[in-house]
Amino acid sequence: MRTILSLLLCSCFTINLQAQKKIKILISVDMEGVSGVVSNQQLSPAGFEYERFREFMTNETLAAIEGAKQAGATEIVVVDSHGIGQNILIEKLPDDVMLIRSQPRKNGMVSGIDNSFDGVMLIGYHSSTTNLEGVRAHTFSSAKLTRVGINEKSVSEGMWAAMVTGYYNVPVILISGDNIATKEMKDFIGDIETAVVKEAFGFHSAKSLTPNASCRLIKEASIKAVNRIKDFKPYKISTPVTLDVSFKNYRPVEVLSYLSIVKRIDSHTIRFIGDDMIKVSDFFTFILEYNSDLEP
Repeated sequence: MRTILSLLLCSCFTINLQAQKKIKILISVDMEGVSGVVSNQQLSPAGFEYERFREFMTNETLAAIEGAKQAGATEIVVVDSHGIGQNILIEKLPDDVMLIRSQPRKNGMVSGIDNSFDGVMLIGYHSSTTNLEGVRAHTFSSAKLTRVGINEKSVSEGMWAAMVTGYYNVPVILISGDNIATKEMKDFIGDIETAVVKEAFGFHSAKSLTPNASCRLIKEASIKAVNRIKDFKPYKISTPVTLDVSFKNYRPVEVLSYLSIVKRIDSHTIRFIGDDMIKVSDFFTFILEYNSDLEP
């Protein structure tokens, strides 16, 4: 009788521990991979559809939050990662969720990441600037850059996020976006959950799910991702880390080459070598964000 009672008490204790386990998730949200997005008319405040689509972006964020919570997530931080980082409608978010917004900031699109997180979700992401397919395919700046490479491999923003979060031993567990972005990420990182909300027909065209259908799909993928969170591994890269950045114009390459830590490897490309991914991320943030005309 004592043995049976002991087993029951032990079982209850184990269940209680599992129920109390905290799961902390970071959700980074871009806009190009949101359902229905195909052009600047949805992506920029000057576009006639922007205000509607920032609501759709917010709703896809909410879907990821709802799915993560339903699967047991106890703490969620959202990062507004499109443009100037002031797109998500903060008043629509649950009161127990924190939002990181505006630029510049350390670690960019996964700002706030540290080793206290259990997983990262990438919502509304797109493919890389060197990909021949994908809606709005670019890496960090379609206006300034033609390629971003790490250790001589071209990367997307999702890949970059995985390498930064991997430094902190946190895996990417989910990506949503078009079929090209999700495939590109799975080929790079392995078996993660995906939510394909549109099929790329070209740089400025797609066959898309409706916003409501996309939210349902993202919520389902979010539930699956958190339920199998132990299956995912952080993405680790070899060090030191070599960063190559190719610019559309000559002048930034020429001026950056004046720095002893930078090498100009061709007319449009500079190379920087950092001890780890965070050193590289900090340098990259600097070259994208610094402007001598900046004022408080």
